[in-house]
This record gives sequence, C-alpha cells and structure tokens, in this order.
Amino acid sequence: MPPTRGGRGRPDRNRRPGGPRKTGRPQDLVRRTAFDVIRAVETRDAYANLLLPTRLRDRGITGRDAALATELTYGTLRGRGTYDAVLALCSDRELRRIDAPLLDVLRLGAHQILATRIPPHAAVGTAVELARSVSGPGQAKFANAVLRKVASRDLDAWLAIVAPADADATTRLSIAHSHPKWIVSALRDALGPDRDEIGALLEADNARPRVTLVARPGRATAQELYDAGAAPAPYSPYAAVLAEGDPAHIDAVRDGRAAVQDEASQMVALALAAAPLDGRDARWADVCAGPGGKAGLLAAVAAGRDARLVAADVQPHRAGLVRRAVDDRTGVVAADGTAPAWRPGAFDRVMVDAPCTGLGALRRRPEARWRRGPESVAELGPLQRRLLATALESVRPGGVVAYVTCSPHLAETRVVVDDVLRDRGDVERLDAPAVLASVAADLTGVGDGPYAQFWPHRHGTDAMFLALLRRGD
Repeated sequence: MPPTRGGRGRPDRNRRPGGPRKTGRPQDLVRRTAFDVIRAVETRDAYANLLLPTRLRDRGITGRDAALATELTYGTLRGRGTYDAVLALCSDRELRRIDAPLLDVLRLGAHQILATRIPPHAAVGTAVELARSVSGPGQAKFANAVLRKVASRDLDAWLAIVAPADADATTRLSIAHSHPKWIVSALRDALGPDRDEIGALLEADNARPRVTLVARPGRATAQELYDAGAAPAPYSPYAAVLAEGDPAHIDAVRDGRAAVQDEASQMVALALAAAPLDGRDARWADVCAGPGGKAGLLAAVAAGRDARLVAADVQPHRAGLVRRAVDDRTGVVAADGTAPAWRPGAFDRVMVDAPCTGLGALRRRPEARWRRGPESVAELGPLQRRLLATALESVRPGGVVAYVTCSPHLAETRVVVDDVLRDRGDVERLDAPAVLASVAADLTGVGDGPYAQFWPHRHGTDAMFLALLRRGD
C-alpha cells in the first residue's frame, strides 16, 4: 500500500515526517520541490532518486524540511494507484480530464491527508495554495472541494471502498498496494508456490528502503563503516546498514573507498567471484557495467587475487560513472556487449547485469511501476538474450558467466536463460543458492536452485535474480 502500515492494519504514522512545526523554511518551497520532481518524472522521464537530491541542494532545503520533501515525493509516487482510485470517487471530473499538473497536486494532497501526520486541514490548505500557484484560482477551488472529500475518511475507510474484500484478488491487491495489475500478476507468477506471499512482497515494495553501504575490499573495511555509525548487514561481509544520516558524510564513501550498494547487488557479484571454475582465474569482465556498483566490488575482489577486471558499457556517460567506481587497474571501455571489442574466450569470469524492467527495485525507484507496461518485457527480451549469448562466447571453456537482472519477472530471468541454453550442450547451470551460501551461510529463501532469487520481503534487498553458468569444453 502507499504508506508502510502497522501490525493492526493502520498507517504507521510514527515513521512519517511532516508534523506541525512552528519554525523552519516556508512549507510552500518544500511542497513545490516535491511537486517539481513529480512533474519532471512525468514529463521528462526523470529519476526521482537522482533529481530530488539536486533540487534539495540547489534550494538549500535541509534537515526536517528535506525529510518532508523526500517523504512527499516518494510517497506520492508510490501511492499513485491508490490515490487515483480515491480521487476518482471524490471528483466530478474523470481523472483523464484533469490537467496533468493539477492532478499531481491532488495526488500530493491525498498523500499528505491519508499517509502522513500532517493535520488534514493543513494538508488541504497547503495543497490548495499549491494548486492556486500551478493552475490558478478557479482550479484551486476545485482542488479544495476534491481534497475536502478525501479528508472525510481515513485510508483504511477508503480502502474498504476502493479495494473491497469481494473484489477479484488482482484488482484488490493492485489498488490497495498501488501496483499496476500486470506487475501484481507477474510478481505472483515469479513467487511460484509461495504466491500467498504476494501481499507481503507488494507491501515491502512500498516500504522505505534502508541505505546499505559496501566497503570495497582492499580499500576500506566494514569495521570502518561500523565505526562511522553504520550497523552490520546480514549477508555480505562487506556490507553495512546506515540507519540515518547522509552517506556522503562518511569518509570512506566520500573518498570512493566505499559506496551505497544494495546488499543483493553485492551478493550476486560475490557469487560470481566465488563460483568454481577450471583453470586460470586472471581476467574478469562486467559487460553492462554502468553505473558501476557491481564493477566497483568485482574490481576490488579481483585486485585481491591478482586478477584484473575489464568493465564495459555501451553508453559513454555510464562508462564514465564506472571509472569513478573502480581503481586504476581496471580497464573501462565504452563498448557494446552484444558486439564486443574483445576476442572470444578472453575472460575467466563474466558478469551480465542485463537491462531489464527494474521491477526488483520498486522500493528505490517507485516511478518505474508507472513508467513501463507489459510490452517492455517483450521489447527487452531480444537484447537480454543477445547479451547472455555473447557473454557465453566471451568466457573461455571452464569459465563462469553470471546472468543477473534487477527483476524477478520470469520472462526476464529463467526464461531468458533457458532459451539461450536450449541448443547449447556445452554450458552447465551451477547451483547458485549453494554458491551464495558459501558467501553467507545464513542466507535462505533464495530458491532451491539452480537459479537464485532475492526478495524485498524476505531479505530486505532488491529482487535480484542470479544464474551462474559454467562453459564446458
């Protein structure tokens, strides 16, 4: 659902910033900043996680005001599906006939009313003022009428109306947890026999993600991150969790010796490094390396073994981001992973972090659920297959390829691997859960093999998929 909910089915209001304050920066600037980011997401395909920090910095918004702007931005983007269902009942116009900027103001107001500690009268008033500045006095009156109706019930009461218990399951889950129907269906299919976990998964998608750090081995240690105020993470030996504060204030992060990286992202990189192979182990590759999270960790692990990583990305600006994440031993090139600039069989280990729908990272990129449709899966499929097929040609006999997606969608994960391997008798599927267990003995719930799947509701990570493939002679 749009807000994180407590154990008794009510909003967990204690976690929400945004209560009344007597002092501080004018609140219209905070709300205007949230609105501007939401509009940029809608009109320019901007990414909220990249744009919002820049807007906050440029406008000098810090502390509790920055926390409120962040909550309003991400909460509105996450909860859009639920809020639209409520707004449709409170408006005498069809939502598609409401001007897009005004509709975003209404969504922002609905989030304040239904999912924060802001008093309803204040939430309505500030939203109406924003509507006035965006769309004029006449539309402000309309916004006032709509949002006063929204404020007549709390979220639980509205959910009983817009997502009733007797609705079909997909519709009810879609509205209650603010996910498009096609995503609800795809995630349920990906859960397989554990489909009854779908509610917990959708709820986890709407929870505020923790900030996880990685200490790049040989350059920083997890203990250094603990000493800076972070806590141990459950799986990766190089991970630490930051409960609060700006990661950039930690020396190791500021110096590039540590970075923000989801723990599942760390684990799939470490699984590639731990996978058994035959023969030499000196040349590694990451063929879709941008923006550099997995490449940064792989390069550090490789350096500790006297191996060398080559990191490639088809987009030059993303290759530039990779250069910032790796050391001088790493070769970084702007190259197409489907038409490689290296000879066949050049590498001992190859990472393919394939472009995908990103359904596994909806906690951190909530706008992705509204940006893509089911056609995106079909559009990306041929590229995913070409990248994996080329990676298998790029690894030498006896070497290992890791196929990774930040999506649990079956058509982007096991179906891709199975299709590519269907006519290849020279590739062995390794037991990915067993390899992961060699990195973190306490890791469970990633599947029975040969593939591994991380889940937000089980592991507190992105829903990362991993296949480990060893090429035979």
